[in-house]
Amino acid sequence: MKLITKYLLGKYLKYFFIILVSLEIFFIGFDYLQNVGRLPHSANLQLLYLFYNGFFILTITLPLSIIFAWIVTLTFLIKENTLISFYALGVSKKMVLFPIVLIGVFLTIILMFFQTTELAYSSDQKSKILSNKFFVNEKSNILLKYNNNFVYFQKLYPLEKRAENIKIFRLENRELVETILAKIAYYQDNKWYVGDATIISKPKKLEWGSSKLNIRYEKSLYTLDGFKPEIISNVYQEKVEYSIDDALYTIALFEKQGLNTDKITAILYGKLFIPFMVIPLVVLIFAYSSISGRFFKTGKFISGAILFSLGIWGLFFFLQKIATATLLTPQVAIILPLSLLFLYSVVMYQKRIS
Repeated sequence: MKLITKYLLGKYLKYFFIILVSLEIFFIGFDYLQNVGRLPHSANLQLLYLFYNGFFILTITLPLSIIFAWIVTLTFLIKENTLISFYALGVSKKMVLFPIVLIGVFLTIILMFFQTTELAYSSDQKSKILSNKFFVNEKSNILLKYNNNFVYFQKLYPLEKRAENIKIFRLENRELVETILAKIAYYQDNKWYVGDATIISKPKKLEWGSSKLNIRYEKSLYTLDGFKPEIISNVYQEKVEYSIDDALYTIALFEKQGLNTDKITAILYGKLFIPFMVIPLVVLIFAYSSISGRFFKTGKFISGAILFSLGIWGLFFFLQKIATATLLTPQVAIILPLSLLFLYSVVMYQKRIS
């Protein structure tokens, strides 16, 4: 690594961590003061609330910190005439920009990795703590279609992967052919394990006077392969979050059932693609910056860059909400604007930087 690259990254990372920690403390503290009266008296639950809220806020503050740290670093380099000194030594604009883009991509990938874990559900967890439902793990009266089955759970416990009073109605050619009744079921090895099941089957040929239902009892049986309890629980929530893994799984599952996946796809795109909007913003801010500090208007540049960054971030946040509400498809609401932003940054890179 060249000395100038080390210097740039050192400056940038210093500002990045200062801004990130400052934003986290500000938002966590403000939220805590706003909701302290609604929080449980338990110190453990309050610490959990701060932890979950901290990660939820991180999904906002980390992308903003990547941009703001670049604005501050660039302002310092221009005001101190460090940037023009680099150019005088033969350093190209690409050599200045490239390390910042790389570190921005790296930090965004780290954020995406966290979104594949249970931390992706931090917003739900902190909401449960606020409403004193953190230890309540129950969904009632759930009816869903899965492949050729209609499945009814009177009670579902997603965290325990357990269900009570289940009924599974199996259909063939739109006709009910079998019903499975059981008091309890567990999700194990990617299947539902049903204990003490009563299976009622309809005869294949119905004949007046001789046809009758076939009733048999099974001590245990496996059914509903891959029907995750977390997915079942999320389907019935109005405001729902998904980890990247669960979103991909749910989309594949819903497509098999012929169900609309636009809402879940919008959530997935929001986690996979929208954070990368920081990369074209980094390029555009650099493209429109000055070289020399002599005619550089610090206040105008900083305020303009921050307003531009917040405006773009707010726009994509708004577009994701529209896509989640299924008013527009995720491809039109998210992918198309993001592609246009990247295209514009490439044009400006070729015109002003390359």
